[in-house]
Amino acid sequence: MTHQFNDQASELVDRPLLPPDHDAPRRAARLRELGLGQKRESEFDQFARELAAEAQRLAGLPEPPVAFVNLIGEDQFVGGVYTPPVAAELVDGILDTRIPLNAGYCPHVVVRRKALILDDVLDYPRFAGNPIVDRLMVRSYAGAPLTDRTGTVLGTVCIVDSEPRPWGKAGLELLKRRAADLAARINLREGLPE
Repeated sequence: MTHQFNDQASELVDRPLLPPDHDAPRRAARLRELGLGQKRESEFDQFARELAAEAQRLAGLPEPPVAFVNLIGEDQFVGGVYTPPVAAELVDGILDTRIPLNAGYCPHVVVRRKALILDDVLDYPRFAGNPIVDRLMVRSYAGAPLTDRTGTVLGTVCIVDSEPRPWGKAGLELLKRRAADLAARINLREGLPE
């Protein structure tokens, strides 16, 4: 089955930012095996809502940030997302279900197999100027790998905000804990205990 990127995301395909991903075929096969990455999951939308609320409390924000579950196969598949009302118009049509692999920061988290915290993306020349991030006006990013029971990094759980945010160690721990929580939920799809 072939999927098309939305019109806005398709403009981003030409930007090569991603390091080599040697686990891509195994990851794509594992996602298919789990039945993930083909449709939005209401469970993942709820998870993203919970993650956004926790991040809001942690950082003392007036509004929750955008949070999502991003599955990385042949492309990036937004399996679940929470967008606060103040950001809905900006995000609508950009953060659709599928985005190219070279857009955003989540593929870097997957390839590195460890969390990435960018309190202010403009402080990192390697990551500044990413087209999808610029369109979404992202100034801070925090993402952790979503690793299943086989050790396969399926994607990420992450939060983004339009303002620089010092997520710090507490933010890192929040993301790692919530990624482990979601991995346990995914285990249940195979009938395995949490």
